[in-house]
Amino acid sequence: MRKLLPVLMAVAGLAAGVGAGYAFRPTSEPGVDAETAENAESAAGTLDEAPPPGERDYVRLDQQFVVPVLEEGRVAAMVVLAIGLEAMPGAGEAIFAREPKLRDTLLQVMFDHANVGGFAGAFTDTAALDPLRRQLTEAARRIMPGTIDQVLIVEMARQDL
Repeated sequence: MRKLLPVLMAVAGLAAGVGAGYAFRPTSEPGVDAETAENAESAAGTLDEAPPPGERDYVRLDQQFVVPVLEEGRVAAMVVLAIGLEAMPGAGEAIFAREPKLRDTLLQVMFDHANVGGFAGAFTDTAALDPLRRQLTEAARRIMPGTIDQVLIVEMARQDL
């Protein structure tokens, strides 16, 4: 009996916890009333329906890219970039699954851009950034063809050393 009592108490506690979790679960998202949630569900349709033309998902890569800028064989500055991807709807999971390969390829493009002086002078000028965007987009499309529409430079900063 002494050995059975702790087991019964554990089972009773587990059952009480599951029951309380079920009884106190939220009925809708926080801050959303039931009518709004119902309208959103009916407007969303089924998952099998194709989104309207032009609709895209935007996926931001979690970590920033850090690119050294070399002058005369030494690091003269560091450029930090945050990258987002304009992609086909629902492609986020596939993008994150291939993120290491994608990051490697994008970082190599950024290194090449830095080595030809792309981050020198007025590096934030549209004429200077457009070739970088185009090269990043082409590289991303090679890794994930038919998935990525465009690479977006979300944030960029340069710190001279």
